[in-house]
Amino acid sequence: MREDFLHYIWQHQYYRKTDLATTEGEPLQVLRTGYYNTDAGPDFREAIVKIGDVEWSGSVEIHLRASDWRRHNHQTDQKYDQVVLHVVWDADQTIVRTDGTIIPVLELKNRVDTTLLFTYKQLQEARTTIPCANVWPAVPEITKTMMLGRTLTERLEQKGHEALQTHANYNHDWEATAYHVLFKGFGFKINQQPIERLAQALPATIVRKHRQVFQLEALLFGQAGFLADADGEYVQKLAKEYSFLSHKYSLRDTAMQRHHWNFMRMRPANFPTIRLAQLAAVLAHRQSFFAAIVEAQTIKQYEALFMVPVSEFWQTRFTLTSEPGSVTKAMGKGSAHNLIINVAVPLLAAYSQFTGDRTHLEKAIELLEKVKEASNKITRLYEELGWKANTAADNQAALSLYKNYCQPVNCLQCAIGNKILKQNLLSRS
Repeated sequence: MREDFLHYIWQHQYYRKTDLATTEGEPLQVLRTGYYNTDAGPDFREAIVKIGDVEWSGSVEIHLRASDWRRHNHQTDQKYDQVVLHVVWDADQTIVRTDGTIIPVLELKNRVDTTLLFTYKQLQEARTTIPCANVWPAVPEITKTMMLGRTLTERLEQKGHEALQTHANYNHDWEATAYHVLFKGFGFKINQQPIERLAQALPATIVRKHRQVFQLEALLFGQAGFLADADGEYVQKLAKEYSFLSHKYSLRDTAMQRHHWNFMRMRPANFPTIRLAQLAAVLAHRQSFFAAIVEAQTIKQYEALFMVPVSEFWQTRFTLTSEPGSVTKAMGKGSAHNLIINVAVPLLAAYSQFTGDRTHLEKAIELLEKVKEASNKITRLYEELGWKANTAADNQAALSLYKNYCQPVNCLQCAIGNKILKQNLLSRS
């Protein structure tokens, strides 16, 4: 049993209240359970209990065993002097405050319904990847829908928080923030680490001064380490331009090398060289990328932010050394949608948190609902249970549900897990 199960029992008052009394035999009434405390100090604040004829207002601390009080050194912490009731599974020891006064104890081990205990144990010890897989079909669809709506919001809040951390790291400059989030998105997982390193090696302040595609390609490919062995007329021109710009901005010391990039087991359209050419086109296309993210309204406008034709050289090549051939001239819609999910949506979520304007978050959700995204190994786990992911919003919600609730078996904080526990409890009533 985990302590959070006792938090759950106390919060919902899922225990037998007949002849309720402390371990000292004093009659006990719970008038208010209190508010769950996520900061340091007792577990529930502003609780009200009546012990005997006296009404007490204060905090409630919860432990599996009463002796955990000493193990956590609460006996020397004055924050815990405000505790008016110690709720435990096993009252194995008498506990006192710092002034030596005894703290009243409520023991729960003989007051919790065995069905609730059995259902909780089943969820905690389930051998299936999704703990509630065996009873998932019995959960009302509205409960699943509400929980997935909640996990989608949590996912966006997390993405927004990460973007806000980038925002703080770059002096609260939204354009610099968008620059780094854009680079990260263009890594498409396989080359995410090297492209983030490139963003560090090529400051946004320098890129802002050079909006021509040729100069941007010289900076990107040069700093990425692809121009070291320049060959061919266009490549030599890039190398010459990079030599000038790298000297001007003292970039050589932070330049990368070609071996930092991954080409193995990739389709040519996903080569990092193609991605850098596409990135150069995107950077050159708009003076203010972040403003474009905030101002765009339709899915087509967001697609247009990324589906920008590359320069003439890259319209027929996959690498700097390949022979001219037939090549896709612009980013495909699937890749553009990937960038909407991993660049536009996090920036909108972050800006919503920063400004307090929920319309930006609502726009991010609408974008996810309009983007079709293929199933992945996580969403397929839920699809096997009868739930279908149709949009990127569904996928993001499922990823959050799995990562934050199913994988850590955090059923007590999940509306679906709560419903299962409550249904089994009510079935015995």
